[in-house]
Amino acid sequence: MLDVFDVAEAGADRFTGTSDGGARQVVDGTQLLAQSIVATAKRLPGKSIRSARAVFTRAVDATAPVDFEVDVIHEGRSMASANVAVCQGGRRCAMVSVLADVPTEDIIRHSAPRPDVASPAESNARDMPMVGREVRLVDVIDVNSPDEVGPPELYAWLKYDPVPARDDLAKALLAHFTGHLSVATTMRAHAGIGASQAHQTVSTGVMTVTVGFHEPVTWDGWILYSHESTQVGAGMTYVRGQVHTEAGELLASFTQEAIIRPIRTGDSSVPEAKRL
Repeated sequence: MLDVFDVAEAGADRFTGTSDGGARQVVDGTQLLAQSIVATAKRLPGKSIRSARAVFTRAVDATAPVDFEVDVIHEGRSMASANVAVCQGGRRCAMVSVLADVPTEDIIRHSAPRPDVASPAESNARDMPMVGREVRLVDVIDVNSPDEVGPPELYAWLKYDPVPARDDLAKALLAHFTGHLSVATTMRAHAGIGASQAHQTVSTGVMTVTVGFHEPVTWDGWILYSHESTQVGAGMTYVRGQVHTEAGELLASFTQEAIIRPIRTGDSSVPEAKRL
């Protein structure tokens, strides 16, 4: 089981271990995204990570080493960009494009308000294994159940102990949760289907995640992840979201694309434990 600093720090060079408590030996895509953010920040000291977009093309085995190869595209005085190739066994499994800069003073500023939802104390505790993290869901008890039907929205309160003081680790930690509820958010609007069916009767998997960080990215206490599924069809779903502090400060915005498809019958080339 991972803890808060495992998630953020391990990926600067290599990572081994399962990201889901051991049930499936597949690394979460957003684990790779978080580690790519840290790897890029170490390559670009003095700059702040402002956004990252990951495309996941192959499943990553949690029992084998993963390499993060940082290719700096541009490194100027104020802006920089890099591509991170996530490789395992000599094969490229994901690509992450990262933008970094040196933040300046405001000319203008505004941000979207925090959604008016139930507080953490009024929300339902959810066991999502990770040492040092609490998760509470607003108006949902079992996020994976086909019987939990409602609008295609999900709100999750998270609390980390400790919150990393280092800027890149804090951003990596924020990015890590951005892919966890996208499929469940979409399925919530459709009776009779839920994330509990994933990898059993339905093939699911996050294919892309884009996250933008809105400086300054600092917090303590609870933070709110808001998810809205704006479209699903033709085997793909699109979800957008935001991360706010409990006081209402907007820390980050994100989008996700994921597959929701029938499992191909008769295809034994991919072991069940490693299917997307």
